[in-house]
Amino acid sequence: MEIALERRGDYSVRAVIDLARHFGKGRRKAREIATVMDIPVRYLPQLLAPLVHRGLLVATAGPEGGYALARDPASITVLEVIEAAEGPLESPRCVLRGGPCDWDETCPLHETWGRARDALAAELGRTTFAELAAVDEAIQSRPVLPRKSAHVEPVARLGVRDNNMKARASRRSARA
Repeated sequence: MEIALERRGDYSVRAVIDLARHFGKGRRKAREIATVMDIPVRYLPQLLAPLVHRGLLVATAGPEGGYALARDPASITVLEVIEAAEGPLESPRCVLRGGPCDWDETCPLHETWGRARDALAAELGRTTFAELAAVDEAIQSRPVLPRKSAHVEPVARLGVRDNNMKARASRRSARA
């Protein structure tokens, strides 16, 4: 099972993280946001339009224009952005795919699934973009370490094996 954002929500969250990291430093061009957050630049204006409409972002046209957060990132929640981008966080159809859920009766999983959805919505409603921006900055400031190879040199393996075999052989000879 995969619980993931649709592409629209994913890109919107990424863009708002970038804007939160640059909060109070002026407007950001669509191209800057797209480049840093790996979002197709041609789609960015249409992706961010619902966030502007909801009052989460401010868009200014022209050579000095760009996007900025309309509020402090500490007051913008992940839930607000996801719902602006994708619509309400709800499951309109039965999670058992074609099960009996309708207005009169529900499937055995209906209430449990509803509680899980409510818990997810509550967590997303508590998490702010100030928090996500801080986490993103911490991730970006980590040193990049070279990947360790999973490959073990045969000589090293043989050396360990040889040492183990020698130890077993000496224990056997001590017993004899």
